[in-house]
Amino acid sequence: MAVPRDKDALLGLIDSTFQKLTAALAEVPEHLARERRLEGHAKGTQMSACDLVAYLVGWNELVLKWLAQDTAEQPIDFPETGFKWNELGRLAQKFYRDHEGVAFPQLLERLGAAKSAIVAAIASRDNAVLYEHAWYGKWTMGRMIQLNTASPYANARGRLRKWLKARGLPRRY
Repeated sequence: MAVPRDKDALLGLIDSTFQKLTAALAEVPEHLARERRLEGHAKGTQMSACDLVAYLVGWNELVLKWLAQDTAEQPIDFPETGFKWNELGRLAQKFYRDHEGVAFPQLLERLGAAKSAIVAAIASRDNAVLYEHAWYGKWTMGRMIQLNTASPYANARGRLRKWLKARGLPRRY
């Protein structure tokens, strides 16, 4: 995956990886969506397709929170209040729990809505804001958005493809 260096490339990458992800998600039978057979985000754990989508929803909504805090000129507690970067497995578990009662179709809708809101937030910013200065440490805003949207989309798609293949499910994507 090429690292975007401007707003247009970022939007293109988010759209292309999301389209591929949604094609893979469309292949998940709803009756298997809660089956915990996918490798989890914390070492030695297993998750379901619902957990995987909950994880993506959690990260997308976290990116939106960061952007809202930035717009309001409030400090941002990266990655999330109460979590450090070396605790992302614990954060993943929180995302799973936060959405454990949400049906698979509704999780997919929520993911689509969050992705659309991120695209709108990117579109409302100019290239200078996204890529011409550090936002968090050495990372630009655009790079932080990419690392927490397009990259996890691609990773999730890979996990789903492996799971679908192991289950002998048809793959039309």
